[in-house]
Amino acid sequence: MQVPRLVRMHSSEMEDIQEAHAGQIVAVFGVDCYTGDTFTDGTVKYTMTSMNVPEPVMSLAVAPVSKDSGGQFSKALNRFQKEDPTFRVGLDPESGQTIISGMGELHLAIYVERIRREYKVEANTGRPRVNFREAITQRAEFDYLHKKQSGGQGQYGRVCGFIEPLPLGSATKFEFENLIVGQAIPSNFIPAIEKGFREAANSGSLIGHPVEYVRVCLTDGASHAVDSSELAFKLASIYAFRQCYTKAKPVVLEPIMLVDVKVPTEFQGSVTGDINKRKGVIIGNDQDGDDSAIVAHIPLNKMFGYSTDLRSMTQGKGEFTMEYKEHSPVSSDVQVELMNDYKATKAAEQ
Repeated sequence: MQVPRLVRMHSSEMEDIQEAHAGQIVAVFGVDCYTGDTFTDGTVKYTMTSMNVPEPVMSLAVAPVSKDSGGQFSKALNRFQKEDPTFRVGLDPESGQTIISGMGELHLAIYVERIRREYKVEANTGRPRVNFREAITQRAEFDYLHKKQSGGQGQYGRVCGFIEPLPLGSATKFEFENLIVGQAIPSNFIPAIEKGFREAANSGSLIGHPVEYVRVCLTDGASHAVDSSELAFKLASIYAFRQCYTKAKPVVLEPIMLVDVKVPTEFQGSVTGDINKRKGVIIGNDQDGDDSAIVAHIPLNKMFGYSTDLRSMTQGKGEFTMEYKEHSPVSSDVQVELMNDYKATKAAEQ
């Protein structure tokens, strides 16, 4: 691969250079690549470790105002994904909307602004949506027989076993184990059973968000020489998961953010009071000259509009940064509220 031009950047000024050494930051032209790619001359056999990319914590539905600008809109989203591994684009299967996901309100707002400014595409955005998760808290057994007979070949598949929680924060978020001894279920149907459980875990029954940190163990089952099929076992698995899910005492997990706030000491009282009101937990409070540096864990769901609120509380002198820390269980009152909202949304769609 030829590097056509190498430049050193200083603000908006460019200076052409012939070579760059370790530690220097330079720009190259005409190279198609993603963030995190490594280039060598072909003789060096180094493998650079990749960055740790956290899962997105916030989503936003976005669509171009004009149908004619769809091409530019897609081009913008593809380019941003190449640049930024924390920015994701997907499609909501239910609504058909384009969903962008990232690390917070400001992160997504900047990309919507860049679509407008750099690609001249006006875009409408929906309400920001926090990426909740669901998890189970105890083991639950399942024994489900899927049987259908209505002319022609029927469907028959029985699956038995249990689901149990994996520790929160495990490297794997879903595990499937086939513990069947013998041929109660022919081995060619096992992948379809795993696929069924994975599909069921994509949408929990509490608030419709993915179920994580769950292990599914298959211990027994039954098949039929004629009526058993991959579809029958896949459906049996989906229904078996739903059957035992409520018995496993599921909980909703929400993203918790690590928030660093720096404010003049005179405003410290009102800022800490506001953090408590947002159900935040203050874990550090230090003096830095005339400023107070406050570190807190705050649920992302309570952080909407925080930059505006902080400015008004501190006469524009306060500043903050936040990063994703972990998903952790919500309180029981918040869980009930989220479940009621989910039921109301489902009812409105029908």
